[in-house]
Amino acid sequence: MLRQNHLHVSLLYIVLLTGTKYGCGGGGCGACTVMVSRYDQIHNRVLHYTVNACLQPICTLHGAAVVTVEGIGSTKTKLHPVQERIAKAHGSQCGFCTPGMVMSMYTLLRNKPHPTMEDIREALGGNLCRCTGYRPIIDGFKTFCVVSNAFNLFPKASCLIQSTFLLTKMHVFSFDYFETCSVKCMCYISLGIREWRGMLPEWPEWRIRGKVLLCFQGDRLKLISPVDLTNLLELKTEYSEAPVVVGNTTIAGPNMQLKGVHHPLIIYAGRLFVIYLLCVHVHAGVSMGAVCTLSSLKEEMERAVREMEAERTRGYQALLQTLRCLAGKQIRNMATIGGNILSANPKYDLNSVLAALDCTLQVMSKENGTRTITLNEELFTGFGKTALRPDEVLLSIDIPYSKPWEFVSAFRQAQRREFAFSIVNAGMKVVFREGTNIVESLNIYYGGVGATLVKIGRTCQKLVGRSWGEELLADACCLLEEEVELSDSAHGGKVEYRKTLTTSFFFKFYMQVLQELRERDVNVCLLPLEYLSALKPFKNEVPQGHHSFQLVSNAQSSQDPVGHPMMHQAAFHQATGEAQYYDDIPPVQGELFVFMVTSTRAHAKIINIDPSEALGMTGVVTFLSAGDVPGQNRRMLFNNPEELFAEEEVSCVGQIIGAVVAESREQARRAAQRVKVTYQDLLPVFFTIEEAIQHQSFFDLKRKLERGDMDKAFETVDQILEDEIYLGGQEHFYMETQGLIAVPKGENGELELFVASQHSAYTQEVVGITLGIDSNKITCHVRRLGGAFGGKVMKIASLSAITAIAAVKTGRAVRCVLERGDDMLITSGRHPFLGKYKVGYNNDGTIMAADITYYSNGGCTLNESSVIMEKALLHMDNGYRIPNLRGRGLVCKTYLPSYTAFRGFGGPQGLMVMESVLHEVAVKCGLPPQKVREINMYREEECYTHHKQLFSPRNMLRCWDECLDKAGYHDRLQAIQQFNTSNRWKKRGISAVPMKFGVGFSKGFYNQGAALVNIYKDGSVLVAHGGTEMGQGINTKALQIASRILKVPMSSIHIKETCTGNIPNAAPSAASFGTDAVGMAVKDACEKLMGRLKPVMENHPKYTWQQWVINKHPPDYNKLNIMMFLGPHTGVDWENSEGPAYYYFTFGACCSEVEIDCLTGDHKNLRTDIVMDVGRSLNPALDIGQIEGGFVQGIGLYTIEELQFSPEGVLMTRGPSQYKIPALCDIPPQLNVHLLANAQNPHAIYSSKGIGEPPVFLASTIFFAIKEAVAAARRERGLGDSFPLSSPATSERIRMACEDQFTEMAPSPKKGTFKPWSINI
Repeated sequence: MLRQNHLHVSLLYIVLLTGTKYGCGGGGCGACTVMVSRYDQIHNRVLHYTVNACLQPICTLHGAAVVTVEGIGSTKTKLHPVQERIAKAHGSQCGFCTPGMVMSMYTLLRNKPHPTMEDIREALGGNLCRCTGYRPIIDGFKTFCVVSNAFNLFPKASCLIQSTFLLTKMHVFSFDYFETCSVKCMCYISLGIREWRGMLPEWPEWRIRGKVLLCFQGDRLKLISPVDLTNLLELKTEYSEAPVVVGNTTIAGPNMQLKGVHHPLIIYAGRLFVIYLLCVHVHAGVSMGAVCTLSSLKEEMERAVREMEAERTRGYQALLQTLRCLAGKQIRNMATIGGNILSANPKYDLNSVLAALDCTLQVMSKENGTRTITLNEELFTGFGKTALRPDEVLLSIDIPYSKPWEFVSAFRQAQRREFAFSIVNAGMKVVFREGTNIVESLNIYYGGVGATLVKIGRTCQKLVGRSWGEELLADACCLLEEEVELSDSAHGGKVEYRKTLTTSFFFKFYMQVLQELRERDVNVCLLPLEYLSALKPFKNEVPQGHHSFQLVSNAQSSQDPVGHPMMHQAAFHQATGEAQYYDDIPPVQGELFVFMVTSTRAHAKIINIDPSEALGMTGVVTFLSAGDVPGQNRRMLFNNPEELFAEEEVSCVGQIIGAVVAESREQARRAAQRVKVTYQDLLPVFFTIEEAIQHQSFFDLKRKLERGDMDKAFETVDQILEDEIYLGGQEHFYMETQGLIAVPKGENGELELFVASQHSAYTQEVVGITLGIDSNKITCHVRRLGGAFGGKVMKIASLSAITAIAAVKTGRAVRCVLERGDDMLITSGRHPFLGKYKVGYNNDGTIMAADITYYSNGGCTLNESSVIMEKALLHMDNGYRIPNLRGRGLVCKTYLPSYTAFRGFGGPQGLMVMESVLHEVAVKCGLPPQKVREINMYREEECYTHHKQLFSPRNMLRCWDECLDKAGYHDRLQAIQQFNTSNRWKKRGISAVPMKFGVGFSKGFYNQGAALVNIYKDGSVLVAHGGTEMGQGINTKALQIASRILKVPMSSIHIKETCTGNIPNAAPSAASFGTDAVGMAVKDACEKLMGRLKPVMENHPKYTWQQWVINKHPPDYNKLNIMMFLGPHTGVDWENSEGPAYYYFTFGACCSEVEIDCLTGDHKNLRTDIVMDVGRSLNPALDIGQIEGGFVQGIGLYTIEELQFSPEGVLMTRGPSQYKIPALCDIPPQLNVHLLANAQNPHAIYSSKGIGEPPVFLASTIFFAIKEAVAAARRERGLGDSFPLSSPATSERIRMACEDQFTEMAPSPKKGTFKPWSINI
């Protein structure tokens, strides 16, 4: 039945193929990528293409084969080369995205065994990774680009299904009729129209016995798949309100799954080949079938451009420019041109281009036959609405060829260049009188500046008959400004930016046409040479790089793996989909699902909670709220109260009020929406840092660090600067959302939790407090996490407690899996910061005094905000010796979900403010920022931080010097200056920063680790430790350490899951200290065991390891050992501003170069060079992977990722459609990482250093390089180099900072005169 109607659900819960991951539910991450194979009846071939399983209704796969990651290779049989190479290239860290990456590449190879790098880039464009930084994935896959290949890419696989169904005229059936293959693949037997074979090796012959209309009936939904066009028209006449779907990327996908839109009946038209005809070339152009996919459209346009004369395909070239950036490969394989048009979403890019080309649509109905409609603004009657009659269907789209004196361009600007909805898109076409520059006709269409497609009709009419020149340009811009109407409160916000883009796009079009007219010898004004680069869009490239690290000593045993670039120990299992995450655990019999009920008000009193309607729904078992908590609903965290369920009052949108428990995930979700909560709004209510300052709303804990005499210093300096910088927050966007399974054992009240937690001991503690039972009856199991980045330390404990209550109350296992949007809403992320500073400096750039106040937005509860603020203050000096330095930190209490830990834990914010200080001082002094940084660096052999911790900056200075040298900084700086002189609308910038980052917890009791090592009689070794594997490679490094001490191969050692029953009271895996603590504990335990074996080994030196273990040993010998490691004391006396806050410091330096488009705000990261001091690396491959991954996450923090809240405090960026993390297109084409040679660290295991958190901050070089590029643009306009630029440096902020005649046409409205669509929190 259609209770669970999407492929990913079927794979997970029906056939138990868990390799295909569920990441977002909207086709926005690629984790659920699978390959679908269909027989193409028109061209007599088999098509292989990738799809997002989360969008693919299972019943639409009738007649298709589905291959998942399990179907191409296994560690139990043989790995496919794609799986092997991504693993060996270190392209898998947490591993959650890896199966999707593998399937994208596998499908590419099925279609093109020897792909180009561009093919690989396109194939992976729809797959996101939050861990690796993409470069190692590309390194693994680019090996397939060679001409010859020793691998057999497609080993034989068998499909075990041999049955087919013979259906009558109308057949209604349930999922029970779908037989499935073995673990090799999953196939749904087809009813096609002819015999076909060969979709997969040894594919069985299926002879088709007839085509019939299919009907799939569920509890709430019916899907009908018509057999032919007549059938479709009859259905559309009878069910005129039913949507017609094919690709399912909008209506029955995101709208129904994520937005709760319900359609009781859906008509699936994917089997109608009469409207699937790829294309028909007619005299005037190409006619595309409405069901033609965007991928097919792209291929056809490419073929036409390749085979036809250029002037006839100008429109097709414009379409291609849009299609190459439109969505990811999986979406383009599913979405159709007809669906894209009729979705009537102005952010969908095709309509503006197709309308500019004067395309026409062929529509048909049973009653009125066929008619032709022009695709223009009149087709769209409202958002998501068209002028088609209810009973009409779209048959085809006619795309005309371009005429000789016709010029066409397409433009778009998005948060990301690829795989993102456009902010504004445009299609423009001008036709000239032959041989002249006189405009005969002009079409300009915009998407994204209104609820529907906008035609700039009045402007176009007034420009007809005019000469294409500067006067026309000036008049056109003024007319555009008048005609494009956007209210200051317009949906989507960014109003000034969107208005600016409309004129900037036209200016680009004007220049492009002008240039082409000159090439045709038309007498037009000369376009300045420095303008030409504006006509070239940024080209997306695949990242590559050079990496260097120090090899191990020749004296080291070849059997000793420490220091070698060993592959992640679970990489093969991750690449084959065999690695198990919490939601991959097979359902327990009788298992229930829990779904949270959250507040819809920011600050209100709860008057009543009425779950009666929800409890009356099918499958609902119970409802939970504060009254159901058997133990404590309120607990103290850092001396501040935290409620599990809101009891009397809510203090943010997204606060958990209750939870619905039901038989299925979907039933729980639907029922949660029916719980009625009555509120009484309360005042005050505010969300921003500025508002909190006005209300003096701060949490009690205030911190200060100070050295020197500030007042005296400010009296003696040459100059004083006062300024501020705002840094936005960041969503963790771990690929695996938060959740767990709670299983009551029934005896003695015992409970087992299979949980995604970085801090299982804390989860155990909170569950115990909530249930009112001892911790010894609660066992938490953590095998691995699909990414975490600090987000799974604290918030998961509350979710675990709620799920545990449900399990105890019902006596059944309960599963909790947050949907992506709910995860983002409930758990929050990195703290927004505001840094206000007063700086005293001399004219030579020496900073003598800095007084900095940090404000963070902590949200409604303190959570970990206090220690995050402490870390920001402790890092405020970075690598600079400022003699008089004061930092104060205040955590603002607002009515937003409480912010929590995130990779870097306040360090990236604290460091960023100081770097802003250095940058602005350099600008004021008229000096290069690099020189001002060098002037102020710590340089003595023994230095003291502002909190009086002793350290040596030697390795930081080495990193700095090597980074500038390897980057060729000075030569490139000159080249950039020359580039900027020669280019008006493109500018480049370069920036380098040093870094000093503290490793470990500033509260010493957390700096501990524990390990249990067992040696069995057969010689095998089992290691258990208190750390959590989340992609950083802690298990791999633990194996390397144990192998070195025990002198046994890593293959003889097994790492057990993290379990509170084995290792109690473990510290969280955080602060870049996991390997330090766990590694030392493993080392100590192994050394203790070797000490016990030593007498036996000395007496029998020729014995093997197994003989030593099982033969003569002392009676008291026990072949297991548990060890605790406790690091040295750390702590800060905040009253006296002193104390060793960290175990040691990790140093580094980074140099980045960018190029910006001054007209759109788009930017391209050109090159990054990183030199990092990691001591003596335990595993260079893993450390380089952490550096690259952290850096790319920092790219998101400082340039792309933007959280948007409504004025009512509602998070609006709640999924990958609205919130963009870096994709493949955002990675610098050159990403070079070098590990500092001959570096030592006496404070950690084998002289290594922690590396997980520090690299995030290095991406600030991208931000400051952008700022340098913007300053270059402003200088040409006679504007100052000093200007505000908040982080992240989005395209909007870049464009509006490049002030020019176009931004002046879109002035900012006066604050307080309108209600903004979103607010800066």
